[in-house]
Amino acid sequence: MSMDSENLAQLAADACDDKKAKNITLIRVDKVSSLADWMVFAEGLSDVQVRSISKSVEDRLNEKAHRIPLRREGLNEAKWALIDYGELIVHIMQPTERSFYELEAFWSHGQVRNYINSKQ
Repeated sequence: MSMDSENLAQLAADACDDKKAKNITLIRVDKVSSLADWMVFAEGLSDVQVRSISKSVEDRLNEKAHRIPLRREGLNEAKWALIDYGELIVHIMQPTERSFYELEAFWSHGQVRNYINSKQ
């Protein structure tokens, strides 16, 4: 089953939410960048939680969309993990890194959407 990038982003956000990620934001960037269609940002409060959220995203996208990441970065230290699926990039950061890098501000000219749990 092929899944469009918006549904892929929602699936990733749901997987983040399943592991109690904080401040989940989806940003549609396809109109402002050729890097990806969507970015998902989520916060984990510890290196253990960042790894757990990352694993949840990878497992969910593999199971539901039959997708594996093109690459992943940052899981050793787990202050900031990046999971790249091509049309979707997932950033999972601890609060200090998230506020320091302010990536959402950089991408805010895209279409910003706060996460709403699709299972409610």
